[in-house]
Amino acid sequence: MGFAPAWQRRAAARSSRVVAPGAARSWPSKGAKMPGEPRPAREPRAEEGAHAPSGKVNATEQGKPDQRLGRSRRLTRSIHFQEAYNQGRRWVGRLMVLWLRTGEGAALRLGVVAGRKVGGAVARSRAKRLLREAYRRERHRLSGDVDVVLVARRAIVNASWDEVTEELNRLSEQAGLTDAEE
Repeated sequence: MGFAPAWQRRAAARSSRVVAPGAARSWPSKGAKMPGEPRPAREPRAEEGAHAPSGKVNATEQGKPDQRLGRSRRLTRSIHFQEAYNQGRRWVGRLMVLWLRTGEGAALRLGVVAGRKVGGAVARSRAKRLLREAYRRERHRLSGDVDVVLVARRAIVNASWDEVTEELNRLSEQAGLTDAEE
């Protein structure tokens, strides 16, 4: 082995050009994709209300509303946020501003914004988490072919969970996303 320091021996063993004496080369490992090989086909995902591959039953089959907020239920492109702002349909509250976007692909998707006026990175992240979670839990009560953009305001940093959900419900009612009876 020689008198090289341990870190040099380990680095030599990891190197693709230099193999330490007695070290077995394990590449390619089991399941490794060789260059030029196509990727293996993935199993299709279970449909809503169907049994998941793990054997678990989705929430819709149990009679509960589907409260997932996956990528397809979120606004991810800046052009969609810009369209919401340009359309000018907004409702202002103490903790948040609710903007609506109509147009192609609108289906109650959510976009969340927290500017630097809200606070530092920790405060902005907390504000966005609060807004996302409140929307996720209340989404099943909303209806319409619109996308929703929620912009956090500075007061949300000190607000309680109940205040956030109450204001979201109030603004969505004003915007016509829910019925007044609920």
